[in-house]
Parts: sequence; structure tokens; C-alpha cells
Amino acid sequence: MAKVDIQQIKQRFGIIGNSLGLNRAIDVALQVAPTDMSVLITGESGVGKETFPQIIHQNSPRKHGQYIAVNCGAIPEGTIDSELFGHEKGSFTGALADRKGYFEGSDGGTIFLDEVGELPIPTQARLLRVLETGEFIKVGSSKVQKTNVRIVAATNVNLMQAVADGKFREDLYYRLNTVPIQVPPLRERSEDILLLFRKFAGDCAEKYRMPAIHLDEEARQLLTSYRWPGNVRELKNITERISVIEENRDVTADILRQYLPDLTRDKLPVLVKQESDQKIFNSEREILYQVLFDMKKDVTELKKLVHDIMGGNIQPPNDSAYAHHPIHPAAVHPVEAPIQEAEDVVEESLSLEDVEKEMIRKALERHNGRRKNAAADLKISERTLYRKIKEYNLE
Repeated sequence: MAKVDIQQIKQRFGIIGNSLGLNRAIDVALQVAPTDMSVLITGESGVGKETFPQIIHQNSPRKHGQYIAVNCGAIPEGTIDSELFGHEKGSFTGALADRKGYFEGSDGGTIFLDEVGELPIPTQARLLRVLETGEFIKVGSSKVQKTNVRIVAATNVNLMQAVADGKFREDLYYRLNTVPIQVPPLRERSEDILLLFRKFAGDCAEKYRMPAIHLDEEARQLLTSYRWPGNVRELKNITERISVIEENRDVTADILRQYLPDLTRDKLPVLVKQESDQKIFNSEREILYQVLFDMKKDVTELKKLVHDIMGGNIQPPNDSAYAHHPIHPAAVHPVEAPIQEAEDVVEESLSLEDVEKEMIRKALERHNGRRKNAAADLKISERTLYRKIKEYNLE
């Protein structure tokens, strides 16, 4: 489809940006819209996945039909079948009347299943039947009903991993993923960050009738270097927060830093992170490996010395402590097995993971469980400490 059509779509749906990944996602949505093929939209939370089902619906033959958006993660497991497929009166406690589900209500239109990875396994089986045959059965009924509905799903989780973990049906995944659309995260759209900031700043200024905020050069560089884990939603929230709170309309890097959480640690570009806590952590690992290697070497040499003494190749020096306490052959003979066992125990108990776990445990004890102080003591970030606490079950 021509580029002009993509620009028209952006204007109509309020999409800001010109990155290749974003344009590609819009182009695929427009190409698949005239068909009835199911679509799976993937991307991190906050990237704007909810816009693409509307693009598909409004550019399809179903645009005059019903469009229903369902957040699968927000509906309790006990009622989701009733919400999606409807129920018969008396089918469960509180079912005082017949109820149409979303699939019956959106017949001839489009249903958008957001957070589809949160669906319970039994509901996934019902959804698979709709995709394969267009049939469904209301809760508490035995009557098979038909529906002609276009399904567009979205998720921010790795469904292939969920399939591997037994949390999502493999056949349903391939049914939904007939046409995949990947919405890129904001950190892969660095050229769009300033455009989005100006748009959000302008909208906020118009809404609250105040001058729009502006960034100086250093602040602009800081804004584009931040990794934006919350993506477009996080950028919008921070822009609005600065617009309302700051009296100075010219925002400097120092002002901006106050609104970017954990700026000096995990949220900066990967290069900075590697130069900070990752470098320190690798250095600690190298030291621990060296300590373990030296200890193993010492144990090996001690074992060799005992073997030599047992074989009569070496006699203990007369001026040593052994001269006053000679080793009786009967006492020497059973040493080999215990030494071998001791070596194994030392190697096992002094593994890198055990040493690391012990260091973290002692740091937490020293600071009475205060993780921020413990992380500073260990010279690692709080985020790394939280991950290690969870990994080693030190909660």
C-alpha cells in the first residue's frame, strides 16, 4: 500500500512516528484488513497495541459491524466463559436471566482479545472451536450456536514460552498467529521520542491552558538515551507530570533527571550498564573463581603430600610438630578415603553460587534486611539484588 495511505492512517488514529518498525506494523495491518484472517499483535506493555485492531476493523468489510475490545486479564477466571460466550438462566448462582456473550454480540463484526495469554486453559479450548468452526456453546446450555466474527488478539508475553510451559495451547497459538504484527518498543524508535514528547506537551498545554514545555539540547539527548521500559505510556505520563509540576517551561537535563526513575542504574543504555554494575559483578566473579581455584589447588597438594607420606617417599621433618607426635601407620592408612571425601565436600560447598548466596545473605543481615543499603554494600544495583534474592530464595 502506498505511503500516503499510511500517513492518512496515522492522522486518523493519532499515531506519531516515522520509524521503519512502526510503518511496517501499520502496513501489515492495512494489508490484512480486507481479509477475515485472525491476527496476533505482539509487543511490550505501553507500545500502543490497542490501536492496531481498530485500524484493521475500520479498514475491513466489517467496519459497519460491532467492534468489541475485551481485556482477558481483567476478567475473573470464574466468569470469563460467561462474558465471552454467554450463559443460560440458572446455569450458576446469580444467573438470573439469559445473557449474550461478546461473541454473540459481535456477530458480523470484530472482537479484540487483549492479553489473550491470560486466558484459562478451558477457555482456550472454547476459543479454538470458535476459530476453527465458528461455533460456541453458552454456559449451562447444550445448544451449539454459530457466529461470524473476526478475531484479533494481542499479548505482551512470549506465547511460545507459555506453550513450552504448558500455560497456552499450541494449536490455539498457531490459529491466532495466522498473521503476526510486531509493534516495536519505544527504545527501538529513538527518532520518534522527541516527536511524541512535543505532541504530548502540546496536548497537555492545550488541555490545561498553559505554555508548552521545551527541552534544551542536553535534556533532549537524555530523553532519547533513556530506555523507556514503560514505552509510549511512560513517556506520556512523564511529559504530563513535568508540564503540570514545573513552573519553568524550559526543561533542563537536571530537571528531567528528577522524573526518570533509577537513571544512573538500569534504565540507561546498555553500554552504561555494562560499565557499571555488570562490570563490577563480572570482576567479583573473576575474584571468586580465582579463590576457588587456589583452594582446590591447595587441597590437591595436601592430598598428594599425604599420599607420599603413606608411600614412604617423604618423611615428616624432625623439627616439625610431627617429630613430637609421630604418625602411627594404623592412623595413616585410612586417610585416603576421608581426604577424597573432604575434597569433594570443599568443591561442592564452595561453589560460586553458594559463595554469592552467602555474601548476599550476610549483607542483608548487616543492614537488617534493607535491600537498598545491602545493594550499595555489595556494589550492585537494587534490581540485580532483587533478582538474586528471588533466585536464591532469600525472601
